[in-house]
Amino acid sequence: MLPRSFFETDPLALARALIGARLLVDGVGGIITETECYTADDPASHSFRGPTRRNAAMFGPQGHAYVYRIMGLHWCFNVVCGQRPGEGSAVLIRALEPTNGLDIMAQRRGLADPRRLCAGPGCLAQALGLTGAHDGLPLDAPPFRFEARETEPEIIAGPRIGITKAVERPWRFGLQGSKFLSRPFR
Repeated sequence: MLPRSFFETDPLALARALIGARLLVDGVGGIITETECYTADDPASHSFRGPTRRNAAMFGPQGHAYVYRIMGLHWCFNVVCGQRPGEGSAVLIRALEPTNGLDIMAQRRGLADPRRLCAGPGCLAQALGLTGAHDGLPLDAPPFRFEARETEPEIIAGPRIGITKAVERPWRFGLQGSKFLSRPFR
């Protein structure tokens, strides 16, 4: 299990380091295949304008969850990180390759295709059963379990998806050759 100190690092480095790591929530999950980085000085980040009730977890200690709703419909799961507490940085977990609890994920998502179960942040949160109740929880304690990757993966980078500001930053990272991405890389 990865210790909380694993998340006390540069957000760009962490976004890459999480590719190939295993994420489980109550034993359900798989291998992280796609992430996006957000920092406090990034105009696309929720933390850019400072702390609010919604983004408070981003300004809390590293190694905690930041879970929020997008468009009032879908939950999204981020890991709070940075080199110092209160930095306002997080890594969005965009996709994973499901390996544990596929039947549970299929039931939650209402579909059986493993490639679509966790292909996108909203799909991933739904498949893992993540909600606002998980916001602010430590990542090194149940229901979360992060495990180090077993091998050094080949990582690709490209522009982030679904944002309108700072779109030129290549802060989206993915597992090269994976069929379990939210969208293909250009």
